[in-house]
Amino acid sequence: MEIGITTFVETTPDVETGKVISHAERIREVIEEIVLADQVGLDVFGVGEHHRKDYAASAPAVILAAAASQTKRIRLTSAVTVLSSDDPVRVFQEFATLDAISNGRAEIMAGRGSFIESFPLFGYDLKDYDELYNEKLDLLLKIRESEMVTWNGEHRATIQNRGVYPRPVQDPLPVWIASGGTPQSVARAGVLGLPLVLAIIGGSPLQFAPLVQLYKNAAKQAGHDISKLTVASHSHGFVGESTDSAVEKFFPSTQAAMNVLGRERGWGPYTLATFDSARSLEGALYVGDAKTVAEKIIFLRKNVGITRFMLHVPVGSMPHHEVLKAIELLGKEVAPLVRAEIERWEAEEQ
Repeated sequence: MEIGITTFVETTPDVETGKVISHAERIREVIEEIVLADQVGLDVFGVGEHHRKDYAASAPAVILAAAASQTKRIRLTSAVTVLSSDDPVRVFQEFATLDAISNGRAEIMAGRGSFIESFPLFGYDLKDYDELYNEKLDLLLKIRESEMVTWNGEHRATIQNRGVYPRPVQDPLPVWIASGGTPQSVARAGVLGLPLVLAIIGGSPLQFAPLVQLYKNAAKQAGHDISKLTVASHSHGFVGESTDSAVEKFFPSTQAAMNVLGRERGWGPYTLATFDSARSLEGALYVGDAKTVAEKIIFLRKNVGITRFMLHVPVGSMPHHEVLKAIELLGKEVAPLVRAEIERWEAEEQ
């Protein structure tokens, strides 16, 4: 069971002071967070791509590369790469370069993205949303398969027997399919035999169990070895010294950030009742002391089949030292509890 962190490198206003941290300072903080995650034994750190003022990570590969030379073991991934509005050649080159710097620890999580700012920024039409993703995923996988590439599509110039460099340390460079939970994207990941990451950020995680089974069924029908499949989740949360302190520290910034998104997308207000409901065992929010968060991750593994759990922290801007402490607790206290219980449970299952 792999355990790690994801971040969007948030730069939202501080809920108490109204101060907004600079993009440069927040990026430097995230590099410190990645280094700490490596030191406390976490398995993976993901940085999500966005192109708006309240998120500083428009170039995740650069941030991850800055941390690569300061870390030894932790895997470094996008979370996600908005493939629809990017060039697969450049994506591959950037992450192959990251793979070289980290000596084989780079990954790509390829998704459509739930934010649309990158489409007009890079000159794409939203009406081509699905076509762009399908076509660019096809090209990315062809580049991954072969040094010399011949490819033709509708939304990008043809490539005729051209080499794409550098080649990565890992062969193949890991490419994940990132999904918000649509059956089509889950089935696609299975047919391709690619690892799957699910954004489980609302409702009950149990609702994703049929999707994981769909993924495995699609993979089996396509001739893939389902024992080798990896399923990850990305969920909001925070680890504190006590559950009460975790709630007290995490709720205000989360509420502020979620209400901004809610106004943009027509959601209702994010209330303390909403927050508390999501903290239940079957909810999608992983907030509490180490034991509480570990119990929820174990529940997710046993009932949904997740083999990698990534805690997204923070959701809105929080003091850097609080984020560092949550990462430390996740690595030193939560992860050992989860790994020991999963190892025991799997041994009993055999």
